[in-house]
Amino acid sequence: MNPISRLLGHWLACKEATRLISQLQDRRATGIERVRLQWHVAACDACTHFDKQVGLLREAMRRYKS
Repeated sequence: MNPISRLLGHWLACKEATRLISQLQDRRATGIERVRLQWHVAACDACTHFDKQVGLLREAMRRYKS
């Protein structure tokens, strides 16, 4: 197995990607998480839309609190 494959592991499934998107609202991503999620979102329209929806909800809640 080449070093990049060992470092990054397998591709994220949509279930893993959406869980990670949700978790990253409350914490910073590691470098590996960031790269794996970017690769997945670049190829998956559904997860791209989910990521945008989570961002919109977070912004709406931020504005609501103010």
